[in-house]
Amino acid sequence: MREAYCEESASCQKSVREAKIYTVFKAAAVIAFAVAVVLLFFSFTLIPILVDGTVNKDTGEVYTVARVFSIVAYFSVLLLFAGGGVLCWFLKNRFNVSFDYIFVEDELRVSKVFNGKKRKHLMTFRCDQILKIGKCENLSFERTCAGLGRKQIVFLTPNREPSENKNFYYILYSGSAGKTVNILEARTELIDYLIRAAGRNKWDPQ
Repeated sequence: MREAYCEESASCQKSVREAKIYTVFKAAAVIAFAVAVVLLFFSFTLIPILVDGTVNKDTGEVYTVARVFSIVAYFSVLLLFAGGGVLCWFLKNRFNVSFDYIFVEDELRVSKVFNGKKRKHLMTFRCDQILKIGKCENLSFERTCAGLGRKQIVFLTPNREPSENKNFYYILYSGSAGKTVNILEARTELIDYLIRAAGRNKWDPQ
């Protein structure tokens, strides 16, 4: 018996533009981290100089406020670059995102792909736990989402409008975290596999 298998991707429609933004954020993060490392390296030399500069050479009096201010200011700049690097590193993952759907036998495996390279597995749908499947353009979608919170509606596509030869479909799923409505962007072939595995009665044509 041949194994049921289907692979589909929901690619970002603005991938060229968003790939450039991704690269800009990544470069900014690398530069910020590099500056932070340099500042940390030079702190072993500069901090003693800053400390010596807050001592009166004639009387030996220590200007405590000035010393604290100098040290805090230096490390604030260091933390600013380090924090900026972390922020840019995470922000880059919001751009040029796509989703891969792989159907094998009775499971749909969904992965998130960052800039066409890094892949992260998000979730696996077991067909026996699918409660309903339908098109997002149908009235059944609004009825299904009624009463659910924002966290229960999961978008597994980067696009606002479906690409050519594709549609937005929803899957009402009952998992360990409760019921969720998951939105996919796919061709009819993938949905046909899901319907056959989950049962024809799970498809809502309205």
